[in-house]
Amino acid sequence: MSDSCVAYEEAVAAMETRVAALAAGQAPELVWLLEHPPLYTAGTSANAADVIDARFPVHTSGRGGQMTYHGPGQRVAYVMVDLKRRGPDVRRFVATLEEWIIRTLAVFEVVGERRDDRIGVWVRRPDKGEGCEDKIAAIGIRVKQWVTLHGMALNVAPELSHFSGIVPCGVSEKRYGVTSLADLGIRVSMADVDKILRREFETLFGRTADQTVGNTENVPSRAAAASRSASLPSR
Repeated sequence: MSDSCVAYEEAVAAMETRVAALAAGQAPELVWLLEHPPLYTAGTSANAADVIDARFPVHTSGRGGQMTYHGPGQRVAYVMVDLKRRGPDVRRFVATLEEWIIRTLAVFEVVGERRDDRIGVWVRRPDKGEGCEDKIAAIGIRVKQWVTLHGMALNVAPELSHFSGIVPCGVSEKRYGVTSLADLGIRVSMADVDKILRREFETLFGRTADQTVGNTENVPSRAAAASRSASLPSR
């Protein structure tokens, strides 16, 4: 986990380096929990027209998906695991990420749901009108040599107005919006969320161990140097 916001370019560079080492059998799997300063990222299916107001930097990302926002109050989890060991099934991996989020939300008495036509995890909002739903977590991944990069972003207490600068994930229907735990009236610290994320992750992926991201030559970066993450033993 990183205690302060990590610049997007530095996080991606650290992740790419770690994934290359993992693919070469020189580093263990890793889950990195962090926050970014306010920014937008464009996935491989992004439409430039979905940037309505570029009030924050826009970064091109190698992950799947369209436009999304990252910023303080949002827990980003970069999940670097070897699917050759765990089973070369990308759909199952994405479904497991969704289940991880859904189980975490359930602890806070929030019902998160999957949708066949919309990626991510959604919450029904009958208070906003019939058929209204809000996205509470986004998922976007990339796979290189069967090792995963990027992961998910869970809205704990970000500034939701920042999402208005884009069409989040290309979903423009007015009945679909964005929410967070704070928006739903759940007042919880990031540390509390991290504790549950780790517990629920272990039920799905296996035991983890603390690791300092920058404690080997595999992950250079001043941002990573003081970052702690959870590593998974080889399976």
